Amino acid sequence: MKNIMVLGSTGSIGSQTLEVVRRNKDMKVVSLAAGSNIDLLEEQIAEFEPEVACVYQEDKARELVKRLKNKKTAVVTGMDGLITCATVSSGDIAVASVVGMIGIRPVVEAIKAKKDIAFANKETLVTAGHIIMPLVKQMGVKLLPVDSEHAAIFQCLNGENHGEIEKIILTASGGPFRGKTKKELEGVTLKDALNHPNWSMGKKITIDSSTMVNKGLEVIEARWLFDVPFDKIQVVLQPQSIIHSMVEFQDGAVMAQLGTPDMRLPIQYALCYPERRERMGEPLDFTKLSAITFEQPDLETFRGLALAYEAGRAGGSMPTVLNAANEKAVSLFLQEKISYPVMTEMIEEAMKAHTIIKNPSLDEILEVEQETCHFLEKKYVTIHTPAKFENF
Repeated sequence: MKNIMVLGSTGSIGSQTLEVVRRNKDMKVVSLAAGSNIDLLEEQIAEFEPEVACVYQEDKARELVKRLKNKKTAVVTGMDGLITCATVSSGDIAVASVVGMIGIRPVVEAIKAKKDIAFANKETLVTAGHIIMPLVKQMGVKLLPVDSEHAAIFQCLNGENHGEIEKIILTASGGPFRGKTKKELEGVTLKDALNHPNWSMGKKITIDSSTMVNKGLEVIEARWLFDVPFDKIQVVLQPQSIIHSMVEFQDGAVMAQLGTPDMRLPIQYALCYPERRERMGEPLDFTKLSAITFEQPDLETFRGLALAYEAGRAGGSMPTVLNAANEKAVSLFLQEKISYPVMTEMIEEAMKAHTIIKNPSLDEILEVEQETCHFLEKKYVTIHTPAKFENF
């Protein structure tokens, strides 16, 4: 029996993780963590009967305690509660699917507790890769990527010599605005941006995909996961989302992982690694594929991707600024307080204003996050905008 801890259980990745658990009878959920969606969390607790459940928002946690019929599940709250859910003694693997930098400390503590990590919280590696990767090695745990692109690269590199990598090729659908001009993006609405052509994801990640900041974060994540320089990481648009990513080797061979756009495939692969289990979704039918096409990304229109490369190459605390500014910008856009193009403008302004800390500690990373948010609040909004947890 494999005991699973799901951090972000009410979000897109968390919910699909629970679908995988339902399908595999040798898996058991021992903890669940959510932000504020206690209606869905209550249903999940009733079904999976975990040892402990966390509601990050304290008032919602108190309400859940009153509603719970299953009193065997302990309810915890806040950051301490998240860490409790990530380090349950009986747990084998933590699915890190909390969206945002709030997921850093639970992941660090889970690794210290020698738990394997099924990794979907890209912000942790983007901002703290220099801390996470040595810690993973020190504690001897597995870090198994869940993002479809990094899961694809991980599979392409299985059994291969990493020293022979010539290039990592991250594919991107291009989102709903592929081919649009900067002028056309000025009139984009929230509804437009949430309409992804291929994937069903949480709101924050869907917006990130539309701006291509998400792909930029994945570039930085790939740098840490696969220990390659930025000059060896290329992004190409593959609008059909059939090729999830590729690896080119020094002899010219290119390995690619293909499949239907279904996140349950990489989730199940991470939870069952190195075993492959029976397919959950629809098979890839090559007879019905009319074409698989590729395009260069437009770095001028989708400036967020170019900024991510800049932040990654600058290193130190700059990726934290990139990530924190993006989180703040997306939060404001989701509340319809800023226009679509302003999101990228906010990231660029925050990066220009920042003085890099070369090797930031975890505390310094979190301080830089707060400083970046305060800078942007002062520059772009007149009142404090509270954090949201729709995707958590």
